Amino acid sequence: MGTLKQSTGTRGTGRSTDTPNGGDDGRYRPGRHEPAGYYERLRRYRLAVGVLLLSVIMIFVALTSAYIVREGMGTFDPTTHSYVYDWKPIPLPNALLLLNTAVLLLSSVTLEMARRNLNARAVTAGLTGLPGVAVDPERSAPWLGITLVLGIGFLAGQYMAWRELRQQGLFLATNPSSSFFYVLTGVHAAHLVGGVVALLYAAFAVTLGRSLATRRVVVDAASWYWHFMAVLWIYIFALLHFGR
Repeated sequence: MGTLKQSTGTRGTGRSTDTPNGGDDGRYRPGRHEPAGYYERLRRYRLAVGVLLLSVIMIFVALTSAYIVREGMGTFDPTTHSYVYDWKPIPLPNALLLLNTAVLLLSSVTLEMARRNLNARAVTAGLTGLPGVAVDPERSAPWLGITLVLGIGFLAGQYMAWRELRQQGLFLATNPSSSFFYVLTGVHAAHLVGGVVALLYAAFAVTLGRSLATRRVVVDAASWYWHFMAVLWIYIFALLHFGR
């Protein structure tokens, strides 16, 4: 008698292990349904944000150094041939600035919720092709929209702080202390506007026909930038408050 051979399957099991598509059995695995090139795009976006943040850090390191040096020195008076100490601390609108800080920190939390929500949608999107699995329509709190409202609210609050100082007769050229207040807070606000533009692009991505993967990449990169801006503002506020 000849030797009995199994044409397919694993020896001794009698079950076939051959699967279509090079061993893919159709079951969901993490990362299996990510679009081609997604992680490469994500790395490029994060690298670009990292380079941008390094330049922001250099700007504020230079401003901090100038702030400390200028606070400790005066200006030369040609009449008396001596240095005059002209640094006059300004009364900060601390209550308003504290409120602005809370708003910005809350926006950082809501943006993180938006990022996690998009990642969760990517997982459920990968399950839609499985037989017998029904995925509910996208229903969640509009975290990205809430973040935009809070971010714009922070900028509006900063404008109110500037207006309060102007009402007290403190302008950009009033004295060195007021100059640095406007410069530090103004440069920070300008960088935050860039984050708002990125969030607006992500928020309107559906209308523009962008894919879920693109929205995830944009929101992920924007969240790194936004969180940094929140931490940077805490540093600026502390510098202005305690460095007077």
